Amino acid sequence: MEHEDARDSRKLGFWLTLPAQLLVLFIAVFPILMQVYISLTDWSPLDGIDWWQAHQLWNTFANYTDLLEDNRFWSALGRTALVMAICVPCEFLLGLGLAILFVDNFPGRRFLYSVLLVPMMVVPAVAGYMFFMLFQSGGPVNDILSFFTGSPVRIAWLSDPDLALFAVIVSDIWQWTPLMFLILLAGLVGVPEDQLRAATLLGASWTTRFITIVLPRMKTIIIIALAIRVIENFKVFDNFYIMTGGGPGVATETISIYIYKVTQQELIWGYVAAVALVILITLSVVSAYAIKRMSRSRELSR
Repeated sequence: MEHEDARDSRKLGFWLTLPAQLLVLFIAVFPILMQVYISLTDWSPLDGIDWWQAHQLWNTFANYTDLLEDNRFWSALGRTALVMAICVPCEFLLGLGLAILFVDNFPGRRFLYSVLLVPMMVVPAVAGYMFFMLFQSGGPVNDILSFFTGSPVRIAWLSDPDLALFAVIVSDIWQWTPLMFLILLAGLVGVPEDQLRAATLLGASWTTRFITIVLPRMKTIIIIALAIRVIENFKVFDNFYIMTGGGPGVATETISIYIYKVTQQELIWGYVAAVALVILITLSVVSAYAIKRMSRSRELSR
């Protein structure tokens, strides 16, 4: 009797939640199906036909073959990977160092903790404008360098291709190191103190305790933090676009800025759909890999 009641309850719950499940499925699946459909056509809003009639401009996989030969796309993708390769390790190391400092209580800890989290709370567009002003030829960065060198410094940070990339990378590290710090601090706080005390009594050094006890316990947290920042670096746009607009030339054109320009300025929407789909698949693979590593870490820790 109880078994039948439980089965009836599950059945009732299924029918009650079915509309919400179908809505969520539609919201998640429909845009992807639409994107796949558009990516197989030459459709553009300038063609004068609605998107559901894009089959009239069917080109099968031409957009994908064009993508393979698009040097600008690969340059933007490589530039995004370069930004990610610099920003993520820097943010991780700085965040880990700050987390280690803040895991213990000390005078002024709460105040400094709040100050450190401020950059993360700033709207990316505002952060981009802040660093745009900081790196002007007559801005504070050059003034500080002039003070230390004793001679006037007027470096055109945002007009030089190499220096512009450095400037936007600095802005990203400044804004998102606090997020890495917050995640890693949560992981450090969760490390059992009794194990650390026992290791200390046995004469283990701080380095030994950190490598043998702390890092293994934080493996899942570290994977989560790195995965979040890798995925977010692929989507970086606001501060980069406001600081340089992807320039000078295409020196700071990331994949997000490239997609924006092709979408809004060149209006090649079928091709953009193909590019966006490739990026979506890439990020999905990264996410799946991170989830697999987390699952494996949990199994090993049991």
